[in-house]
Amino acid sequence: MVKTTKSGGKVMKKLTVKKGATCMACLECVEACSNAYYKESNVLKSCIQIVERKGEPKPMACPQCGKCAEVCEAGAITQNAKGVYMVNKKLCTGCGKCVEACPFGLMVKAEDKPTASKCTACGICVKACPMEILEVVEK
Repeated sequence: MVKTTKSGGKVMKKLTVKKGATCMACLECVEACSNAYYKESNVLKSCIQIVERKGEPKPMACPQCGKCAEVCEAGAITQNAKGVYMVNKKLCTGCGKCVEACPFGLMVKAEDKPTASKCTACGICVKACPMEILEVVEK
């Protein structure tokens, strides 16, 4: 069951960039994520990416839209009580349909791993960011 606010909206846990914050594209957040999930520093194995927006680098993480869950035929991607879509590694078949469906290119399916990964708003990248521009919030 997903929690709701007093106004009836869902409580969502998300990784966000603080308003007005400036990213220096040092990739510390990207490295922290890939090291946490894959035990190696590899941009392609990070669930957070640095993208260019309006000529500036910006961290981008899963907005928890659920497109990945919609296409998962194995039912391996479900939303938890905090609104975060999670991949059940025991159910994931590694088909990669979730990677194809992600409109943000943030689902990760490493060729050398059997299952997909995504941002779970765990906060590892938040702790790694030397500029302190990332935060995990519940809205």
